[in-house]
Amino acid sequence: MVADARVYEELKANILRGDYSPRQRLVEAELCEEFEASRFAVRAALQSLEADGLVERQRNRGARIREISLEEAVEITEVRMVVEGLVARRAAERVTDAQAATLREIGAAMRVAVASGDVGAYGDLNVRLHQTVREIASHAKATGIIARLHGQMIRHQFAMSRLPGRSSVSVVQHEAIIDAIAARDPDAAESAMRAHIASVIEALRTIAEADVRRG
Repeated sequence: MVADARVYEELKANILRGDYSPRQRLVEAELCEEFEASRFAVRAALQSLEADGLVERQRNRGARIREISLEEAVEITEVRMVVEGLVARRAAERVTDAQAATLREIGAAMRVAVASGDVGAYGDLNVRLHQTVREIASHAKATGIIARLHGQMIRHQFAMSRLPGRSSVSVVQHEAIIDAIAARDPDAAESAMRAHIASVIEALRTIAEADVRRG
């Protein structure tokens, strides 16, 4: 991997992992030292991350981690609902028996995680399920759009995962998606995915209302 790409990928991974706080400044000199990279490579990485919506650059103040408001998060998720619906539809059109079996295995593991109250395991399986659906759909442009949108939503997705009863609600929705794709029913798959993402929007609004009450 060339130096510029390495710095971009490593810095992006750190951001998505939550190593930086919203609005935290990213000092070029410190990043050069941390990644053992040139200032040119660091600046190129920051420019790419700005295009991804993860970083914002301020005149005479450098770069910082971009904070996504809940209102913007809702709008991002509305776009995601359309694209994820397309992906689910295409997955239902292309799925093989082996891939359907893999989806069902993930669904069964999600049900076990919910029953045991293992929020971390459920979150990992959630990511794996959506990734598997995208792999089955094999729609490069849609996958790229979703990846960019997902990157901007990391902090809010963590908050949603902590909502009481959220996993018990979403596991049923995920099972509906799995059943529709495995049955090779494109209409049902798209509808189930859209219903699931609509539920995410409602969860975001619940968080927003709670923030207002805390004032």
